Amino acid sequence: MFDEIESSVIVKKGEELLRKYMDGKKNLDKRIVENEQWYKMLHWEQIRDKDNGPRTASAWLFNSLANKHADAMDNYPQPNFLPREEGDKADAEVLSKIVPVILKQNNFEQAYNDAWHDKLKSGTGVYKVFWDKDKDNGVGDIGIVDVDILNLFWEPGVKDIQKSPNLFHIELVNREEMEGEYPDFKFRGSGDTRSAKYMHDDTIDTTDKCMVVDWYYKREKPGGQTVVHYCKFCNGVVLYASENDPAMAETGFYDHGKYPFVFDPLFVEENSPAGFGYIDVMKDTQDAIDRMTQAMDENTLAAAKKRYLISDTAGVNEDELLDTAKDVVHITGRLDERGFMELDTAPLPSNTIAYQQNRVAELKEISGNRDVNQGGATSGLTAASAIAALQEAGSKLSRDMLKSSYRSFAKECYFIIDLMRQFYDESRVYRITGQQGGTEYREFSGQMLRPQPVESVGGVELGAHEPVFDITVSAAKKSTFS
Repeated sequence: MFDEIESSVIVKKGEELLRKYMDGKKNLDKRIVENEQWYKMLHWEQIRDKDNGPRTASAWLFNSLANKHADAMDNYPQPNFLPREEGDKADAEVLSKIVPVILKQNNFEQAYNDAWHDKLKSGTGVYKVFWDKDKDNGVGDIGIVDVDILNLFWEPGVKDIQKSPNLFHIELVNREEMEGEYPDFKFRGSGDTRSAKYMHDDTIDTTDKCMVVDWYYKREKPGGQTVVHYCKFCNGVVLYASENDPAMAETGFYDHGKYPFVFDPLFVEENSPAGFGYIDVMKDTQDAIDRMTQAMDENTLAAAKKRYLISDTAGVNEDELLDTAKDVVHITGRLDERGFMELDTAPLPSNTIAYQQNRVAELKEISGNRDVNQGGATSGLTAASAIAALQEAGSKLSRDMLKSSYRSFAKECYFIIDLMRQFYDESRVYRITGQQGGTEYREFSGQMLRPQPVESVGGVELGAHEPVFDITVSAAKKSTFS
């Protein structure tokens, strides 16, 4: 257990580690903030150097991301628990019905929606599966939320987040909320908040907020078992430490011994748990498209507006010439074509327009967002079976993304089982609505998942049996062709 002096030393060590991890993640954070601007089509104003005149921002990149996200939501995951031993069939059947209810109670569809936006934009969606002791009026229950990767920090160079010796999650909390929950807490300013921030349209005031740090770290027990501990601190003050909790000092904060975060990367990077997304792949092509579109727009506007070359000796009344409401334009001197002529604007060559169209086709190709994937058909293709076959073949990239997302979802379900096993001490009743509309009520407790004594053979105890399950994931909401 920590006394006051040890707590100060522990917090100082945690703050030093956090600053080190922040420095190691700067490049990733910078890329994520820039990608958010690309997603909002504000890259000209925020990322490129400002120059005179407006900038055209077309939505080809946004359209590709929107279609990928629609594919993910069409294939919302549903877990199915399979027992490894015949005696666990009943428990597997109950879990297959109860876990979807827990997901629904946590509004997991919204977390899944938000994580997929992050996955497509920044390359990584992150879920937190944790025990929320304040849920259900203090009874406690499992919580599942989407986490902004900008607020997470790990040891640079690790690929598996569970291999990092420390993991930090930061959050800005209102001063009143902190002082109400922790009466001994004294607000001393916002502290060190050097983490990256998104560029918002609104002005966000953080002067009256304090940065709360959730510090997860691993310890190895004498027997070789690794346990995870948790320390919550703010402004140099320890608010909670699992090593100070008698119930968790030896076993760790979670019995499963893992950080309660699941990373779901899109395109994997070496030596990093975070990946890169479609914006990183498409933004250079989108940049070229926007530059060509800008040139075409300027040329069209220039050609639509008449301009004139006038000699200083022509004696033309410029105000009357530029006022289209005037029927008569006065000049001084003789009228001839030598001092007054119209300025013609040359149209863009056809190969320039073709180049812009080719870059649009390139963006569709590299994102796998061809016309047929959006329900369109190429010229001459009219048979429904042929269109369906092309759509099925064209959706292989989406199926590949969904498989990786389903693997992450299975990890989340294993976390749910582990939290049930650890914290569900009392029986809980769940209302299950069947596919045919019928309703049943199932009782469940963590005791059903804990090791059960095995019958002795010849007076010899054979130990205990702990139920183990395999998880398969299928689409709960299927698209027309899946």
